[in-house]
Amino acid sequence: MSSFILLFLCLVLGVLLRKVQDFPANTPLVLNQYLIYVALPALALNFIPEIHLDSTLLLPVGVAWISFSFSALIFWSLGKMYGWSRKLTGCMMLMGGLGNTSFIGFPVVEALYGPEGLKTAILVDQPGSFVVLSTLGIAVAASFSQGQASARAIVHKIFTFPPFLVFLLALCMNVLGVHFPAEMKEVFQRLGSTLTPLALVSVGMQLRLERRSKHWNFVWMNLFYQLLLSPAIIFALYVWGAGARGEVVQISILQAAMAPMITPSIVAAKYGLKPRLASMFIGIGIPLSILTVAFWYWVIRGI
Repeated sequence: MSSFILLFLCLVLGVLLRKVQDFPANTPLVLNQYLIYVALPALALNFIPEIHLDSTLLLPVGVAWISFSFSALIFWSLGKMYGWSRKLTGCMMLMGGLGNTSFIGFPVVEALYGPEGLKTAILVDQPGSFVVLSTLGIAVAASFSQGQASARAIVHKIFTFPPFLVFLLALCMNVLGVHFPAEMKEVFQRLGSTLTPLALVSVGMQLRLERRSKHWNFVWMNLFYQLLLSPAIIFALYVWGAGARGEVVQISILQAAMAPMITPSIVAAKYGLKPRLASMFIGIGIPLSILTVAFWYWVIRGI
């Protein structure tokens, strides 16, 4: 419960701080740069070297890759069909495919499945959501931000994205069996823990819920995919398609149903992909996901 209280508190705090003149207009940009250069790399260094790499990774890790791929396909097709701007299409693709599998997902999974369930939840988040954002997410952002980016430019953006570079370092440490001492892990954990509150303050400072906004149709369209269609796709592929059952599958589906991930909104802001619309996804999606996650937990209990 404390996690949800912190989510709403930080969002509201961001909205209130926007009205304080002592905070410059570029405060969200500064916060976002800190998150990209410090908090996200710290999370990678804390978790990735400790993950056990084996075949059991496939189902939970696949959640984010599948969800993002379908999001990209669906919203790219809709953008072509209805003549959306490139920035709108990129925002929809980027925001629709990634759920908040850490700050919301971890406490929900731990409450429902205990500490053992966190092992699966971390697999969905770190080699799943985190790496998808650092690769496919950056590729989408670079491609749709300013005209048609070349393949070389996209690769350059990916390999100069600080969290991805640190992920590669952490993955090499995992493969080589190199680990940080406990004191350094605690440092990385504390730095990484600043991600969600500061990201939500940044989102709150950019959040404007305009009742007459022309963007509401896009908000509901994106959240329909994020909260209902995406977990339905994972359910169909894993349960009906692969015939998989058990706790790992349940947690994978539940993680696919989480509220929109906060970090893609930071990337959307960095690349100019409708940052106000991305903030609306977060502001509306977090409270709405309380209902949809409860629905999916009811659906998956028997598998």
